[in-house]
Amino acid sequence: MSKPTPIWTLTCLTLTLLLILSLSIHAIASEEDELGDLEELLAIDEEAEAEGQGGSRATEAADVVSKAQRIVIELNSENTRRVIDGNEFVLVLGYAPWCVRSAEMMPKFAETANALKETGSPLLLAKIDAERYPKAASALGIKGFPTLLLFVNGTSQAYNGGFSAEELVIWARKRTGFPVIRLSYVDETKEFTANYRTFLVGLFETYEGTDYEEFRKAAVADNEIQFVETSDIEVARVLYPDLKSPNQFLGIVKSEPEKYVAFEEHFEKDKILNFLEYNKLPLVNVLTELNSVKVYSGPVKLQVGLSLLYYSNLAVKFSFSMIYEWKCFGNVLQADEFKNIRSTLQEVAAKFKSKVMLIYVDIKEDNLAKPFLTLFGLEESDEAVIVAAFDNKANSKYLLESDPTPSNLENFCLGLERGTLSQYYKSQPIPDNNVAVVRTVVGKTFDDVVLKSSQNVLLEVHAPWCIKCEEMSKQVEKLAKHFKGLNDLIIARIDASVNEHPKLQVDDYPSLLFYPATDKLNPIKLLNKSSLKELAMFIKKNVQASDDRGISTHDQSIRDEL
Repeated sequence: MSKPTPIWTLTCLTLTLLLILSLSIHAIASEEDELGDLEELLAIDEEAEAEGQGGSRATEAADVVSKAQRIVIELNSENTRRVIDGNEFVLVLGYAPWCVRSAEMMPKFAETANALKETGSPLLLAKIDAERYPKAASALGIKGFPTLLLFVNGTSQAYNGGFSAEELVIWARKRTGFPVIRLSYVDETKEFTANYRTFLVGLFETYEGTDYEEFRKAAVADNEIQFVETSDIEVARVLYPDLKSPNQFLGIVKSEPEKYVAFEEHFEKDKILNFLEYNKLPLVNVLTELNSVKVYSGPVKLQVGLSLLYYSNLAVKFSFSMIYEWKCFGNVLQADEFKNIRSTLQEVAAKFKSKVMLIYVDIKEDNLAKPFLTLFGLEESDEAVIVAAFDNKANSKYLLESDPTPSNLENFCLGLERGTLSQYYKSQPIPDNNVAVVRTVVGKTFDDVVLKSSQNVLLEVHAPWCIKCEEMSKQVEKLAKHFKGLNDLIIARIDASVNEHPKLQVDDYPSLLFYPATDKLNPIKLLNKSSLKELAMFIKKNVQASDDRGISTHDQSIRDEL
């Protein structure tokens, strides 16, 4: 038997060492992989734990929606009629998946479903995707999104309540035969106050008699406020801590600085409803898209606006709006300044209660603030606070042009109430164009250029969005060149979208107005369809030229057109 050669021995030794090294590397890699996997799992656990703490609210909201999905019936082409006809009360939400308002309404509708289920309400809640089932939705009377309709024994009623879950519940209960909640024990009363922000409480010795009947009639007639009744003085004091007397009582409770307001008139349905109209809203209202209809439809018609907004009422005739910019651009309010303004508004509102309602709008809420800023031509303003006012009956507006100090705000409201404020009219800056062929008139120069001038004035009234205005402008420019040098005539134009004057009232654009030198208060409106020649002949007929040169001109192109 031959001995292994040195080369063979070396080869075997090398292979053995390589095998051992390979196994060691694999073991280390496996251990590292296991450690990495373990660290990843631990990280996932930690993340889940953190989310469990921070995401509990989202989970609760999801639970509400999930629970509601088991309560709310999804209507379709096949079951809609059967559900509507087979139940005494059905509240239907018509929605579209792409509609933002529908998306906002969904969780509130779900919360309403859960709340009504807990009270044992006979009302059935249902929803229908009107885009997916257009014929079924149309048959129900759903035309926009979102739409709420109550069906009573198959007949629809339009929804006219608020849009918070609480308001939905109140409206639904009132429409299904439960206009008043009766409370008899302190514990259930504390639970009630935790769930309702605004309510009307009535304390009665017995649940009978004329006053009680009027209270019940008002409860049925009202659409928004939860009425609650009790005969227990301790329960009444939980509801209305300011209650002083154990005698019959009626008062409204709000989660606002003005928390308690007592009813001090005879118990009559209309008087109770009138009391609610003037007291259900806060002294200072934060305007939102959801409450804007309620605010504007209230009895207070004088409005004052801070991109705070504010209203007033003289029976009520005025509205006051204030507009504030909250950390937006330009001069911005700091937190303490904003708090001071809100405090000032509360004080002013209390003094003008039932005469002036205060509202404020964050200027960043473009859909709400921009319409008011546009009315005053202040879209580009960099003022930190803008205070404006509206008299809706007289269709007039006012602007506070001094600092919004408490005394200035109070005097502004007082002037609005008494009708002593000077009206505000929009105007662009005064232009330097006295030598222009067609002079530009703005709100601030309308008096001097048009009304007080001794010359005849041909005024073109236009707006930037007017498609037909461009053609009219071309004709006016040709006329201006043609009659250049005619001393008794001014040809001018005004952009009515950004300039206003009480004597400038037009219904359509473009408008061409001729102000005779002898009668500036009765301008002549020329037909928009008038040709260039017809307009020139009108000017020749109505304007006395000091140089008696009539219609002749050196401008050959214009003469050819005429």
